[in-house]
Amino acid sequence: MNSRLLFTNNARRIMGFFSKLFGGRKNDGGAGNEPGLPLEELSRRLKTPLIVLQTTPAEYRELRLAKKSGGTRLLHAPLDPLKHIQRQILRCLLGKLAAHPAAMGFEAGQSIATNAAPHVGTAVIVKMDMKDFFTQTTAARVRSYFVKIGWSGAAADLLTKLTTHKGGLPQGAPTSPRLSNLVNYQLDARLFALALKFSTVYTRYADDMTFSFRSDDREQIALAIRCTKTIVGDYGYSLHQKKKLQIRRQHDRMLVTGLVVNTHLNLPRATRRRLRAVEHHLQAGRPATLSAAQLHGWRALEKMLADHRR
Repeated sequence: MNSRLLFTNNARRIMGFFSKLFGGRKNDGGAGNEPGLPLEELSRRLKTPLIVLQTTPAEYRELRLAKKSGGTRLLHAPLDPLKHIQRQILRCLLGKLAAHPAAMGFEAGQSIATNAAPHVGTAVIVKMDMKDFFTQTTAARVRSYFVKIGWSGAAADLLTKLTTHKGGLPQGAPTSPRLSNLVNYQLDARLFALALKFSTVYTRYADDMTFSFRSDDREQIALAIRCTKTIVGDYGYSLHQKKKLQIRRQHDRMLVTGLVVNTHLNLPRATRRRLRAVEHHLQAGRPATLSAAQLHGWRALEKMLADHRR
């Protein structure tokens, strides 16, 4: 059997395994009359009159922020009345719900360091990025999640109205990061199982997925990428196939959420040099590119990394 046919058969067998184990994406729709906790209970838990929840306009303002890589990122920031309710939803409803352990971004006790640490010292790092992650986390999936955790159709409709914008999660709303993890529990579970199947490690930080491999098996790596593309597609996402698909080996600089993981966790050398220069400038009373408070934050991160190395 030639290698191309073997590759195809392996891919079909593994995807069949995941199809049987997890199934595909469930129907995201709803009739609007599902049983569950009523609107009155939603009002009680949010400590907000129902009439306020129902009449607060779902209004946002657009903001554009410069990206380090160039260009701008469009944010939709909720106006203050809506932002207040979203913070209540985050605090009173979403805060104690469980995301998958592989989800490292926006979770209490997790950080860029805990996201990078499991990948230290591996042979190959594969990083994949989902396009338009927040906006492609659809309102239909958010509504389906609220029904799944026990809210009635009417309450789920109202919660969805208060937390989504233009059919997806608005990047800029306080509820969006946590909801993106909660809604994608099954996605993370399937990718985690994929990693176990290949004896690899998987973590996700927002839209950034990382797999680390113990050995440099190129066929296995290619198959894992193909399977990942299929799995994220089941939930309405697509991958940046060229620009942000990265495969790094030990002879490369291996970065995960901005941290070097070749042999141990560390900041990139250029960043460490810059911090020493900033510290020297501040001590000499000269202008610096960071304030003393910002430098303190970087030093706290360095201490965190040192603690991980122990």
